[in-house]
Amino acid sequence: MTVHLIKLAVGVESVDHLAAIQSGRLAEARAEAREPVLRHITRNRPQRADEVVDGGSLYWVIKRVIQVRQQIVDVRSAAKSDGRPACALVLDPDLVRTRRRARRPFQGWRYLRPEDAPPDRDSGVGGADALPLEMAEELRRLGLL
Repeated sequence: MTVHLIKLAVGVESVDHLAAIQSGRLAEARAEAREPVLRHITRNRPQRADEVVDGGSLYWVIKRVIQVRQQIVDVRSAAKSDGRPACALVLDPDLVRTRRRARRPFQGWRYLRPEDAPPDRDSGVGGADALPLEMAEELRRLGLL
């Protein structure tokens, strides 16, 4: 059974900012003749790693809102910059925008059941997802969305 992960994108301002950060990391890996894969390093390995790589995605919370996901293609052992053991979530480089869903802050990553994950955003134009994030949040606070 597939299970997803959810994680705060700390310091990330937007989906475009996340894309730029990840593009920079891939370019840096190529320049240093390392394997050009996107890896998110985390302290703890998911105990349900087999379920995560079986079609699971990492849902990114940007500015307190789930906005985008990336498929997790592998879970590997890794080391932090100080040499301590860690886990690398290997991500597909494609960023898939999702319907926006507010999320309170939390630490680390959490499991996210498929039925609790926001659906991918429609490719069409319109709806609350087409509005600027700040405007959509203000309209939600006013009860208009």
